Amino acid sequence: MYRVKEAFYTLQGEGAQAGRAAVFCRFSKCNLWTGREKDRATAVCNFCDTDFVGTDGQNGGTFETAEALAAHIHSLWPEAPGAPYVVCTGGEPLLQLDEPLIEAFHQLGFEVGVETNGTLPAPSGIDWLCVSPKADAPVVIQTCDELKLVYPQAKALPERFTHLNAQHFFLSPMASPSASEGGTDPVKQSNTRKATDYCLAHPRWRLTLQMHKIIGID
Repeated sequence: MYRVKEAFYTLQGEGAQAGRAAVFCRFSKCNLWTGREKDRATAVCNFCDTDFVGTDGQNGGTFETAEALAAHIHSLWPEAPGAPYVVCTGGEPLLQLDEPLIEAFHQLGFEVGVETNGTLPAPSGIDWLCVSPKADAPVVIQTCDELKLVYPQAKALPERFTHLNAQHFFLSPMASPSASEGGTDPVKQSNTRKATDYCLAHPRWRLTLQMHKIIGID
């Protein structure tokens, strides 16, 4: 059984795939969160702004088989030219994503992207793997397409991850400015400035902003 908090069609907002149309499949649960329901104070990444509890989000639910979930995700993709793309995220998607589900997605023509905290092994067959380390949680995935680090994190400095085999290294400012706030929050502006300065001083890293928040989409 697969438990999905929400699923929706949108544009990828960050990283190397930014701007690409995708169906986001947000799985319930996270292995770095042990607090009470919707209480983030005890989470390793207590800056998390994502609701991954339960199955009551838009197009969420429980799915008995891989084929049922893949068909549900396929129903959200428009009848239009363009290669279907699904982004499996969470919470922590690797608590649930497995080879049968990846194969079911592939059978329906989907390219499969995954956004994970990197603390669990990845099943085979993933087409695009993005690892986003959190605090001092151990990272067991050593090879990925994209490393996307929320910055700054006192226990997850960029220098700790430069040995990983990634095609792309991104810094994402913690709680970057959004359209609804007009980009005026001083803390968020400060984090964006810090990330910008770090990328200028360490050009291996590239800045990525949460475009979906800036333009006001899911």
